Amino acid sequence: MPESAVQVGIVGMGTVGAGVARVLVESADRMASRAGRPVVLKRAVVRDLERDRGVTLPAGILTDDVAAIINDPEIELAIHLVGGLEPARQIMVDLLKSGKDVVTANKALLCEHGPELFGLARELGRTIAFEAAVAGGIPIIATMATCLTANQILSITAILNGTSNFILSQMDREGWSYADALKKAQELGFAEADPTFDVDGTDAAQKLVLLTQLGFGMRVPLETFPRSGINRLELADLRCADMFDCVVKLLATAKLAGGKLELHVQPTLVPKTSPLASIHGSFNAIRVVGDVVGETWYSGQGAGQSPTASAVLADLIDSVIGRTRLTFYRLAPWQDTARLPLQSEDDAEARFYLRLHVEDRPNVLAEICDALGRNSISIASVIQEEAAEPEETGGTSDSTRSEETPVVPLVIMTHKTTVGRIRAAEARFAELGSVRPGHCRMPVADL
Repeated sequence: MPESAVQVGIVGMGTVGAGVARVLVESADRMASRAGRPVVLKRAVVRDLERDRGVTLPAGILTDDVAAIINDPEIELAIHLVGGLEPARQIMVDLLKSGKDVVTANKALLCEHGPELFGLARELGRTIAFEAAVAGGIPIIATMATCLTANQILSITAILNGTSNFILSQMDREGWSYADALKKAQELGFAEADPTFDVDGTDAAQKLVLLTQLGFGMRVPLETFPRSGINRLELADLRCADMFDCVVKLLATAKLAGGKLELHVQPTLVPKTSPLASIHGSFNAIRVVGDVVGETWYSGQGAGQSPTASAVLADLIDSVIGRTRLTFYRLAPWQDTARLPLQSEDDAEARFYLRLHVEDRPNVLAEICDALGRNSISIASVIQEEAAEPEETGGTSDSTRSEETPVVPLVIMTHKTTVGRIRAAEARFAELGSVRPGHCRMPVADL
């Protein structure tokens, strides 16, 4: 082995790990030319030594003992591809303490334990590279950390979860139900057997925490800003969005608003004129606005073996040639203290889409308009489906007619208002006997 070779260990040989190992073994010459030194895979930690990973590795590389990497002083750089929080956190701590720089794709770990791990790395003179933790193959971490550092970031608006975007695309373009689209996503490997974190907004929110740290220089804990997912949407909502010349996307947003930082993850109506509206399938897209550069856009595969492996390998090369070290110590400290106050959710402003289930009888619309008007909410438009005419039944009592009153969807688009006012109106809706439980509210993106 050449003296100048960089020896590497991989902890976690799942789909992404196998993709990284394949490039290191099969494209060694290319890696050496890009890194300026040979990059040699010495060890790869797996759970099951017998499992076929679709890549042929030289004898002696696979091991089921993580200590084989941690305790090997010849391994300078560790690729950390362990999911979850524990033992992933302890493994990273041990790797750093053993004198290794780390490349990771674990956004949940950095979201939860970023201050501890980044602080430890700085204390030990080590680095953590994490391009693969956000948006797969899109080089957004490097862009935020280097190319846009002269800017005051004004806003980040992004599609960060490929699973949710695939589901919404299939519902919108193919007319599938949510359940059918989710099942197909699982069959294609876009969604896990338990897709909760993807469809309830958690995955996108974890990534938004990392982008907010880079863009605004402050760490915002996951539990301090609102998030909701796509799991309660109906196909009717996507069809109604089309009537307003919009599509529905799960958007992660961080933006300056009146000297405060507004953050949220939620299904949002996106005008079809916006580039975000054309992002389909498992692709991700990110819009970043800076005070100097203006509006910038980034798009690409947000998940999968090859895109994520590409990001991991880019971090590996940057760590070998020293570029990671140059940028890592210039990043804003990962501290819990906020440089900007968070905007209250109630104060967030937008136009809103409301879908209600209401009884189809006289005066219902007047009651709803009154609830909105009392909270200073102006209506831009209303769509109500026509109910079937009731059959003549002869001497039917008033009570029987009440029980048979048809229920129809009522869709309202408001002018710009605040979440707090909308919530107050929703509280009034709940008191009206004409409005049935279960409604949908989505903001409209101002893009």
